[in-house]
Amino acid sequence: MRTIQMTLDDNLVKAVDRVSKELHTSRSAFTRKALQDALTRHNLEQLERKHRSGYEQQPVAANEFSVWEIEQAWGEE
Repeated sequence: MRTIQMTLDDNLVKAVDRVSKELHTSRSAFTRKALQDALTRHNLEQLERKHRSGYEQQPVAANEFSVWEIEQAWGEE
């Protein structure tokens, strides 16, 4: 683990300190989790963009998935 220095607004530090205290964790642990969550969210957004781009380049055909409709089990009708 590395120690880094960051510049943050006073109000942000106060808010982080308040929430960290409520969660019974340290400022560093709270910040690590927030950064990891932001990276996870960013990676998911990148995958969603890639997925969307793929469908824009090659859209779904009108009946592409209809073959599976008869295979679905809907229970007693």
